[in-house]
Amino acid sequence: MKSLKHLILFCAVFFFFADLAISQSVTPDELHKIGAAPSAERIERDIQTLVDFGTRHTLSDTVSSTRGIGAARRWIKAEFERISADCGGCLEVFYVSDVISGQRRIPDPVNIVNVVAIQRGTADPNRFVMMSGDIDSRVSDPLDGVSDSPGANDNASGMAGVIESARVLTKYEFPGSIMYVGLSGEEQGLFGGQILADYALEKGWRIKAVLNNDMIGNIKGINGVINNTTARVFSEGTRAVETEQEARVRRFTGGEVDSPSRNVARYVDKMADMYITNLDVMMIYRLDRFGRGGHHRPFNAVGFPGVRIMETNENYVMQHQDLRTEDGIKYGDTIDGVDFDYAAKLTGLNAVTMASMAWAPNPPVNVQIQGAVRPSTTLKWEALNDEQNPQLAGYKIYWRLTDSNQWEKSEFVPAGTTEHTLENVVIDNYLFGVASVSKEGFESPVVFPGAAGSFGE
Repeated sequence: MKSLKHLILFCAVFFFFADLAISQSVTPDELHKIGAAPSAERIERDIQTLVDFGTRHTLSDTVSSTRGIGAARRWIKAEFERISADCGGCLEVFYVSDVISGQRRIPDPVNIVNVVAIQRGTADPNRFVMMSGDIDSRVSDPLDGVSDSPGANDNASGMAGVIESARVLTKYEFPGSIMYVGLSGEEQGLFGGQILADYALEKGWRIKAVLNNDMIGNIKGINGVINNTTARVFSEGTRAVETEQEARVRRFTGGEVDSPSRNVARYVDKMADMYITNLDVMMIYRLDRFGRGGHHRPFNAVGFPGVRIMETNENYVMQHQDLRTEDGIKYGDTIDGVDFDYAAKLTGLNAVTMASMAWAPNPPVNVQIQGAVRPSTTLKWEALNDEQNPQLAGYKIYWRLTDSNQWEKSEFVPAGTTEHTLENVVIDNYLFGVASVSKEGFESPVVFPGAAGSFGE
């Protein structure tokens, strides 16, 4: 009997570590499965739940268990906790908040509360890729916290996408960390993002990408276009924290279209081409839409790379509108305006992007370039930390024509290399960068040389 117990224990331990080994040795082919995993039915259910809170306005009820932003954020936190229970407690779930007052859209003190769920990396737990959606909604009057404001597409769709991504990705383990976030106060002035960005700086989090999802469920544009095969990614061209000296260097060496945010956008575009069926990403070379803002911006403002992922064709009669019908036109952001299959597709795009970045090593650090008045170009970088990057296989040197929107050519060099010369590739004719590559083939975003393209440490 004793030997039988030992045999059973041995088998249990063996299969546990066998499963763990499998989970840690996946190849990029797994991204096809991840991209198709988000469920339109689950996303619809979550959007409906958020809509059923009546309003999620930042100034709405925080005490009720059935109505207002307080009930909504408690439900989101509970949902993350349920997901964590299903993966054996793999998520750290908590609130990050601060009181805001004296603002045009927040005249009196209001506690702005974000919901955060962290899936810690096994090797580099302080390196993050983050997906965010907004909890709050609004109607025509930005100070109206009482009227019904379903906010189905803006932005229950993005919030539901974040929750669904957590369901999909918590089935895996990653060397780097993934953060799933519900941000508040977006419609009142991007306050939730500011609060979390400051908190991240205080905690020393190394955020390598913020994927802000704001409206990912509408396919019928105000322009009459109906399209479920494209998405937009907005990104800043130059870093908001660039110094005067760094700007002067960039003027002579380039980098106007190679900020870390812009190269995250290229990464998202590449993920769509490779792993998401029938989806073409439009890289918009702009921080956001004209005269408008999103919750990636506060992270950009303090130096974190961030992009906005969203639908291509907006319908303005469904955004920031009182519920009504005028001249035969139905106004208001109701759930009948959401295409759940499309929201699932964009959720899959986020999921593959985060999985690929979390499986990849840290982006290269302190990338430098030389080659003036020479027939060849040399790139240098610092060796990555071995303990944080046990999956590192080497680096890819990338280059492209200066008017190309995507990296075109590459050469691989093995780990241990910190300098490489591209023979007969003239520095004046191309733009260059370096990505780190894992043993399984996952790549980091490309890092453009110098401060203009730096992802930090």
